[in-house]
Amino acid sequence: MIMSSELPPEEPPAAGRPDRRADARRNQERVFTAAVEVFAERGLEATVPEIAARAGVGKATVYRSYPAKADLAEAVARHRLAWLAERMAAAARQPDAFTALRDLLCDVSEQLSKDRLLVEVLPRARRWEEENDISGLTEKLIAAAQRQGTLRPDATAQDIRVLVGGYSRVLIALDVRDPAQWRRYATLSLNALRP
Repeated sequence: MIMSSELPPEEPPAAGRPDRRADARRNQERVFTAAVEVFAERGLEATVPEIAARAGVGKATVYRSYPAKADLAEAVARHRLAWLAERMAAAARQPDAFTALRDLLCDVSEQLSKDRLLVEVLPRARRWEEENDISGLTEKLIAAAQRQGTLRPDATAQDIRVLVGGYSRVLIALDVRDPAQWRRYATLSLNALRP
């Protein structure tokens, strides 16, 4: 399945004609890179004209690949969420579950400190979470930490979601962008779930 951020294989240009497909591909890559940057800075408030200006293209070039701003936001969100799924899978393979969970939350929090789009879409990404078994991976980490005696027996994935969501909202409202502060609150929140 080709996601909107992926392109079909390039075809060679016909003899005597400029390589328009390569130009279009470069433009689409510039648009996507610009969208990642602008959405990270401004979240869903970002506009197509801002993205087009950052990419150095016209609005029509953006709309050729992404008919609506929502299509572009979804492509960028899926790109960011793919990072999260990979990071969670790596955490689930670590032998020390509490350390893996703490490091995961610190990494996610650091990413949230610089990515407003991820902050906005993560709480509403239920379908994506189901597709990537995020709840299952989180439950495995929690269960392993509980078996190792490093996490309260009554701790749940919902507890972590509420704690992360809580400090995320406050730090966003305070416009705190220092990753160290975000990591600090991730660690404090997880420590609240120690036995």
